[in-house]
Amino acid sequence: MDSADVILVADVGKSRCRVELRQGDEVLGSADQQGFPGLGMDNGARLAFELLADTASMLPRGLPAAFPEGSLRGIGAAVAGVEASAANSHRLAVLLSERFKVPAAVLSDATAAQLGALDGAPGTVLIVGTGAVAFRFDDAGTLHRADGWGPLLGDRGSGRWIGQQGLQAALQAHDGGPATSLLDAAAALVGSPAQLPAWLAESDNPARTMARFAPAVLKEAEAGDAVARGIVDEACRLLVNTVLLASGDTNGGTKQVALLGGVVKSEFFGGLLHNALASAGIEVVAALGHGMDGAALAATRRGLLQERYIHRDGTA
Repeated sequence: MDSADVILVADVGKSRCRVELRQGDEVLGSADQQGFPGLGMDNGARLAFELLADTASMLPRGLPAAFPEGSLRGIGAAVAGVEASAANSHRLAVLLSERFKVPAAVLSDATAAQLGALDGAPGTVLIVGTGAVAFRFDDAGTLHRADGWGPLLGDRGSGRWIGQQGLQAALQAHDGGPATSLLDAAAALVGSPAQLPAWLAESDNPARTMARFAPAVLKEAEAGDAVARGIVDEACRLLVNTVLLASGDTNGGTKQVALLGGVVKSEFFGGLLHNALASAGIEVVAALGHGMDGAALAATRRGLLQERYIHRDGTA
C-alpha cells in the first residue's frame, strides 16, 4: 500500500474497543467504547464485528459514508481471543472485508504488540499493564510466550499483582503485622481497611480495581516504605523471570526486550525494572510502537515474519 492510503486500525480488547482512521503516520480520527468477552465464544466473530463496526461509525469523519469508494484501502484488527479460535478469527476477517470492501487482517493483541514494538522484526516484548505477559517471535517466525495467564493463575509482577500485594500488606498491618504506609493509602479508598474485601467484591472487574492501587504502592515504595519497596522489588524479579522464560537461549545467551504497558511508564518502576533486567543480562531496547501500530503494519504489509499468526481475507 502507498503511504497516502487510508486504513482502519482497531484494538478490540476485553475492556476497551478502540479504532483509528490512519493515513500514513497521521491519525485522522479515533473512537472507543467498552470491549467484549473475546473471540473464543461461539458467536465471538459476530460480536467482534458488530462492536468494531459500531465503534467505526463513531469516528469523527464516519465510515464508510464519508469516504469515496476506493479511498479506504485496508483494515488491521488486533483482537482479544484470536489464539482461542482460528475459525472465528478468519470469520471476522471475512465479515470485515465484506462490510468495508477492503482486505482485512485479524491478529491477536499480543502479536500486534510485538509487531508494533519491533516493526516486524524477531525479538521479545514484555507487556506490563493490569496483566503481564512476554512474547517472542524467533527468526523462523515461531511464537514463544510466558505468563499472561490471568489474575487467578498468573500475571505475576503485573499492575494487578502489585496492587493486590499492596492491599494484602495493608490488611496485614491492620491486623498487627509489619507497619506500612500502605495502610493509610488503602484506608483512603474506603474509609476503613475492614471495608476493603466488600469494596473489592462489589467491583465488576476486581483485577482492574486492584491494579488501580499499584500507583499507590509505587509511590510509597519510592518514598522509602520498606514493605512497599519489597513488593516492587519482587515484581521486578518475577518479570525478569517471565522475560527469561520467553526469550530462550538465543544468540549464545544475548537477550533483548522491548517494554510496553502502563506500569512500565512509571519512571521509578521502569528504572528498577531496567536495572533488574540488566543484572540478568537482558538489554532493554526502545519500543518503536504499540499494538495499534502493529495492527496497522499487518494491514499494510504482507509476507511478515509473523504471517502464520495473521488471519487475512480479501486481496491486495
